[in-house]
Amino acid sequence: MKLEKTVANKALLEIDEKIDQLVKKIELLNYVNPLNIESEKEKFFASKYLTDPSFVYPQIDFDKFKLHREFFSMEIERIEDVRLRQLYEDIIYFYSGLIQSIETVGEGKKFYYNSLHSFGTPTENDVDNAKFILHFENDKDTNQFKQRYSVEETEEEFRRYSKRYDFTYNIKHSSKMGAIAMVLNNTKTLVLNSNHTFSENEIGVLTNHEIGVHMVTTMNGLLQPLKIFSHGFPNNVETQEGLAVFSEYMSGNLTIKRLKEIAYRVIAVDSLAKGYSFSKTFRLLFNTYDMEREAAYYLTVRVHRGGGFTK
Repeated sequence: MKLEKTVANKALLEIDEKIDQLVKKIELLNYVNPLNIESEKEKFFASKYLTDPSFVYPQIDFDKFKLHREFFSMEIERIEDVRLRQLYEDIIYFYSGLIQSIETVGEGKKFYYNSLHSFGTPTENDVDNAKFILHFENDKDTNQFKQRYSVEETEEEFRRYSKRYDFTYNIKHSSKMGAIAMVLNNTKTLVLNSNHTFSENEIGVLTNHEIGVHMVTTMNGLLQPLKIFSHGFPNNVETQEGLAVFSEYMSGNLTIKRLKEIAYRVIAVDSLAKGYSFSKTFRLLFNTYDMEREAAYYLTVRVHRGGGFTK
């Protein structure tokens, strides 16, 4: 698909190109993951789960004020189509909101409210459904959940899975992340948690979720005439995560255990919305819902990182 070379489209393409250059500088996940997750875990466990961790975050490597100014100085009135102009206005406001989130990482409620604005929070119905799921009987086949694959072996499984696609991407390992895997769209990079030992089911879930949906969406977006497709529109997270979980289901990897993991996340984010501290969220998961201690810690990190991350 190509856009005709008209005066109107020239303005659209120029603005789209400029936004593409700016958005590449904004990758929230590069800044919201604490650098000292493991050392703080030891201290937290030693405190008998009473003293909240004190996390340290990466330094911002861009001029946030200048970036805001560049977004809002674009002459989007040059876009003649009213609907497209409104779309790009929404895009600018959305990514400006992400800059605000990055600015306030580690600043408690400031970050939480910016995160809330960008990603929302579970509804009461979501929480009720999550609690209902936690009453399901566990999967009978437990062999697929045994933690047996190193990060290097997991990388090989990802490379094997990805041979079905005609694109390439980078794979990196990191010990400084709350999730066990994530995709950085801006750099076409899959990051695997080097502190984690992966199970067969986790690899099945992650290959279909992270590569089969998130990475495929990014690569498909790069083929479009407008580059914003590769970054995502406002409120695209709901669609992306919904498709990713559906992909897990269609590939036969959406087990009861996986459903419960998602349910725990809903409950953890709900506790954040209710004003729970890190330690209180952890104790809710560990004591009330019988989550394994290590898993409860990493999930609490995932939710409370930055000051409260509702994504």
